[in-house]
Amino acid sequence: MGKIQQTLVIIKPDGLKKSLTGNILSVLSETRLKIVGAKVTRVSKRLAKKHYKHLKDKPFFDELIKYITGELHGENRVLALVYHGEDAIEKVKKLCGNTNPEKADPTTIRGKYGRILSSGIFENVIHASENEEEAEREIKLWFKPEELVIRIYPTKKIKKSKSELVWK
Repeated sequence: MGKIQQTLVIIKPDGLKKSLTGNILSVLSETRLKIVGAKVTRVSKRLAKKHYKHLKDKPFFDELIKYITGELHGENRVLALVYHGEDAIEKVKKLCGNTNPEKADPTTIRGKYGRILSSGIFENVIHASENEEEAEREIKLWFKPEELVIRIYPTKKIKKSKSELVWK
């Protein structure tokens, strides 16, 4: 039996603009993982920069921020999902394929629907967490504890103007 894991999946602005959400979710259903969180959301520059902070020194960083915030497609919304189950990270990554659509197996999500722009940006329609550490960081960045149907990480209550559940 494999390890129980969580992974963040983001269907990016081009995936929503091209109405690929249903197709992508159908492919991901092959994993038999549970969706424990889902939301359509706008991506602020602040969120985008936090999400891609590990790439901040890359020459394509600014284009990447324009891509995920929808600036390239005139479509500032993504579908963020948390999948939970046995070997979730590897199962999802396998179906997504290589981040470079030209190197991705043509039967994978990125192989079917991705493309490379003349600017060199990989328009690969989907994001999936790379490993357990990244999955935890990304899930906590994109979701509040109450937005998930199960508690996958420890939580604590803090006092604000009203009580709110936050990540520890």
